[in-house]
Amino acid sequence: SSKTFWTTTGMFPQELIIGFPKCVKISKVAIQCYLVRTLRIERSTSKDPVGFEQCIEKDLQHREGQLQMEEFPLPEFQATYLRFIIKSAFDHFVSVHRVMAEGT
Repeated sequence: SSKTFWTTTGMFPQELIIGFPKCVKISKVAIQCYLVRTLRIERSTSKDPVGFEQCIEKDLQHREGQLQMEEFPLPEFQATYLRFIIKSAFDHFVSVHRVMAEGT
């Protein structure tokens, strides 16, 4: 829902994990967030959310008063879980408004 979002508690790093019902192939990940400075995306193919490996880490551009909309085209890989780690921010609190994963 565009009316909901996840917000940090003020200390960094912060993380959120998204789980899929089964292992899926992902070709692109996109995120809409606010005030995120450095973001790392990791994946796990385990049955449980453990054994994560880094996929990408990027410094995002600050957009005053606007959502940051970032797409990460990735070589196709499999994942049961995606972990988003907000390593640093432009302010004390950040928000994540939407996460999208494309694939099969």
